[in-house]
Amino acid sequence: MLLWLLLLLLPPLFLLVPPLAMLGQRFQEAGLSWLASLQHCVAWRVLSWAATWQQQRLEHNTLHVGQSQQQALMWCLQRAQGPLCPPTDMSIFWNHLPLTKVSQAQEEENGGQLLPPTSNQYHGEASLQATLLGLVALNKAYPEVLAPGGTARVTPTSPWPSPLPWPGHILDQVSPPGTKDPGALLLEALRSPGLKALEARTAVELLDVFLALEADGEELAEAIAAGTSGVPLPGRAAELREALEQGPRGLALRLWPKLQVVVTLDAGGQAEAVAALGALWCQGLAFFSPAYTASGGVVGLNLWPEQPQGLYLLPPGLPFIELLPVEEGAQEEAPSTLLLAEAQRDKEYELVLTDHVRLARCRLGDVVQVVGAYNQCPIVRFVYRLGQALSVRGEVTGENVFSEALGQAVGQWPGAKLLDHICVESSILDSSEGSAPHYEVFVELRGLRNLSEENRDKLDHCLQEASPRYKSLRFRGSVGPARVHLVGKGAFRALRTKLAACPSSSFPPEMPRVLRHRHLAQFLQRRVVS
Repeated sequence: MLLWLLLLLLPPLFLLVPPLAMLGQRFQEAGLSWLASLQHCVAWRVLSWAATWQQQRLEHNTLHVGQSQQQALMWCLQRAQGPLCPPTDMSIFWNHLPLTKVSQAQEEENGGQLLPPTSNQYHGEASLQATLLGLVALNKAYPEVLAPGGTARVTPTSPWPSPLPWPGHILDQVSPPGTKDPGALLLEALRSPGLKALEARTAVELLDVFLALEADGEELAEAIAAGTSGVPLPGRAAELREALEQGPRGLALRLWPKLQVVVTLDAGGQAEAVAALGALWCQGLAFFSPAYTASGGVVGLNLWPEQPQGLYLLPPGLPFIELLPVEEGAQEEAPSTLLLAEAQRDKEYELVLTDHVRLARCRLGDVVQVVGAYNQCPIVRFVYRLGQALSVRGEVTGENVFSEALGQAVGQWPGAKLLDHICVESSILDSSEGSAPHYEVFVELRGLRNLSEENRDKLDHCLQEASPRYKSLRFRGSVGPARVHLVGKGAFRALRTKLAACPSSSFPPEMPRVLRHRHLAQFLQRRVVS
């Protein structure tokens, strides 16, 4: 609360401080007014001060991780609904609150009806730290991207986890303030050829933006030429048409030659979209995610934007995080949880968060691997989600195993680029009648219009190579071969619109890779073209 008060009160004081020389040549080149340049300079000073304060807190907390976690736990218990005496040690806390899954906690509270996690369910200090420290880290790695007019957001929701007061509005120069219309946001970004950073809430939503750009390119060009949202720019409209005519590969850099980085928020099921964007529309650009989110809140901070693969620090404050060791064959009899300081390098753990609203220790299903340490806290990479595994005969084909096998299969399909995929167990669609249970796989591709039987069979072969258990069941005939279906353009974009309107869906920001509801599976089934 003190930090927010200071953020609101400091701007008038800083207005007296910055000399005109600090406005810099880049502000003049951007064609901004003297006042806008001054506002930007002041805003950045305020945010830098706030980030420095948060960095100091993070340093202290990660050096004293045990004490920090104990304080976070006490905060949760003191604000919990219902009477509960604060535990005197962790063993009492562990015994009093057994582990539950997120879905179990929600179903019990809502009379069996599954509701999605609220967006502020785990909205703690980590969200603010991710935003402030992420902005500073991004500016250090790419010094020009946060200059006035250098960034545009193309989705209604920002990738930065915590909304900022006055300074944040000043830094966002291109996107129209308060605009929620994706078309208007994209149009404004297209009118600005000098962009250095592109923002979208998630990678799958950015993928949808580029697909919409291809589908509606002529309409957008006409709007730019006519000046629908400002001064008519016929030359820029011609540049847009020419860029689209050359195809998707490298489109972003043709539209915005100075573009350096794409900022999206990392969550479950985003890696495939990042790969598709990096191979086609955003080829040659870096990607940065300020945080990793799970079950509605921030659980990891990204302090290293220069790393090609997202690495995240698990913070010791709020939300209160425990680590559940992932051991093969021990899914039913779960071992004891560990605190952050007890994490071991190269080991995999499932995240457990304590929810102060329902007072439940929730197993999120998100599995991380420890790759390093920041003081006494683990640095992790996110590996897969337990809830996205496939099983038709007792086998467990994990999200990471299936995705790797699918990637290898698509690599053997000439000219194909994978945009998206969803799996369905055959019992959901009643498609195993008269045959062994199997996986139904729906894919959206670029560069391949039809799938031959030979190409379809390659996925099953790759799955057998990736999973000895699956191979054994296939050899005995207990499991049938995976069936691959090619869906038409925009099928997954339409599915995401449907998911966003579904009360039980975790999208956005998490993208499911396994559908459990028949009506959603049938929705994709109706869009199969091969």
